[in-house]
Amino acid sequence: MLHSLSFHLDQCSFELLERLTRRSESVIDALDDPALTAGSVVISTCNRFEVYVETGVDRSEAILARVAAAADIEASELRDSVAIESGHGTAEHLFAVASGLKSAVVGEGEIAGQVRRAHTEARERGTLTHDLEHLFRTATRTSRDVGHRTSLRSNGRSLVRLALRMAEARISDWSNANVLLIGTGAYAGASVAALRARGAESIHVYSPSGRAPTYAEHHELTAVEAGDLTDALARADLVVACTRAEDPVLTPSDFETVANPARPKLLIDLGMPHNIDPTIAALKGIELLDLETVAKHAPVAELGAAAEAHEIVHEAAAEFSATQAERDTLPALLALRTHVMGILEDELCRARKAAGATGSAGSTAADGTEVANNDGDAGSDSESTRNAPGTDDRAAEIEAALRRFTGKLLHTPMTRIRSLGREGRAHDAGAALNSLFGLEPYQDASHSGLSQPE
Repeated sequence: MLHSLSFHLDQCSFELLERLTRRSESVIDALDDPALTAGSVVISTCNRFEVYVETGVDRSEAILARVAAAADIEASELRDSVAIESGHGTAEHLFAVASGLKSAVVGEGEIAGQVRRAHTEARERGTLTHDLEHLFRTATRTSRDVGHRTSLRSNGRSLVRLALRMAEARISDWSNANVLLIGTGAYAGASVAALRARGAESIHVYSPSGRAPTYAEHHELTAVEAGDLTDALARADLVVACTRAEDPVLTPSDFETVANPARPKLLIDLGMPHNIDPTIAALKGIELLDLETVAKHAPVAELGAAAEAHEIVHEAAAEFSATQAERDTLPALLALRTHVMGILEDELCRARKAAGATGSAGSTAADGTEVANNDGDAGSDSESTRNAPGTDDRAAEIEAALRRFTGKLLHTPMTRIRSLGREGRAHDAGAALNSLFGLEPYQDASHSGLSQPE
């Protein structure tokens, strides 16, 4: 059974989301427990923290408790802020998330990449199951369908672009603005693209991890070394921070000598947790836009495109659930196929033995002496029968015909069993097998060789 536990800015405080994000590695490690989950994936982005797990039974409460313990948060506090989905609801929720329908800016493109990265990281850690792999691959495919079939992303919606649009009142001429970008991750790339789309030409990049020179070379930017950060802050009209650092990269001390009320600086903090210490906003000459502020100004989605995207997500979730339900019939399918093919092989084996007995050389007397055939030549008939032109070919043709007959005989009931599974009636298929043939569905069909739906 698949479950999702979701924490989003719409339903929990920024502080709670920040605390969860800071402890994401601890949560990932805590969920990697065979006694609790068969597999897990954790998605941590700028405005959401989500856990996807597969369990044999519903263990959502136990998982919530484990997340709370790993994040050092009271379980009751998390319970008041979490949205829990199971089965079909989990699939529909993830597909909507990956398609940008659950984002602060509906239709944003960055979230699809973040979902893919979470999927890849879980695969590398070895915490994926077959069903989780199928779930996330389908989410990526659904996200692409929404992008191709709707206009939801036609305007390049993203928190980055929204933040820059909010900055237009402060930046009168983007071509002359000095911009300092802090971070070299996925959001940095989106920030560079959005800044250049507005005409920004002077973009410097600083990385707390030291990756700025390489990143700058690849994106035609100017790298800022650690010792030059203060000077870069002094020159900057706009600072965009978007790193995955767990502690603030910029603090009030970084602005003690560079804050100038006569030349205000705009700081945009797209980090989760905060990349910029919120107390910096109290300094004169500094204006700070953080994720919480930006998200509150997110525009309402275009109703037509959003409705079309929701329909695509709904259809994809329905097909995913039907496919998952169809897999529940594999034990019944294996039992039926094994039973019928067993009968076929028994009959073919019996026929081969009978053919061998019919063509055997003469009879044997009581004293062991071989008795001649009617023409007095012991074994001549059997030899001529075995060597008759086409005898082996005819036997092969008969066997092939019987196998085709068996395949056609199995086709309809196996197709019907799969259909029952898609309708959520796998139990009915098992009951029918038991009533008609006295068969019990195989308990382990994982290596049956039957094609499993993907």
